[in-house]
Amino acid sequence: MEVIKKAKKIFLQGPVQPGFIADSIAKHSSKTDIGAHAIFLGQVRADEKNGVPVTGIHYSAYEPMAESIMADMRESFFAQYDDMTCLHIHHSLGEVKTGEISLFVFVSCRHRQQSFPALEHIVNRLKAELPVWKQERYADGSYRWV
Repeated sequence: MEVIKKAKKIFLQGPVQPGFIADSIAKHSSKTDIGAHAIFLGQVRADEKNGVPVTGIHYSAYEPMAESIMADMRESFFAQYDDMTCLHIHHSLGEVKTGEISLFVFVSCRHRQQSFPALEHIVNRLKAELPVWKQERYADGSYRWV
């Protein structure tokens, strides 16, 4: 019998709020098999293009496809990192201003030795493979796809 993977919702409208991050951390205090958490927060930088500062990034994605890809990646992460007990990924859609959080990756493991390499590997694969598009917006009203 074929097992059908349920794709988790990973997208949030607008920036990932600090309270959401804090709540996610707090919910894990009752999970006593966890010995380490590693967290990545992707923040929009105020880069410049030709001297004009970035004011934000508008994120878009084809959600069903992205969530299906993420379900496959998630399965491979748990297979590769046998010490990992939890994995939470939340990515912004829509407008995120400079200084705000657009990506929250939260890895929990029994021991710290796997938490750091797992987090780095997961973030790198997300950036390379997840179909999310970014439109950088500038203070002069211009934009570019990156």
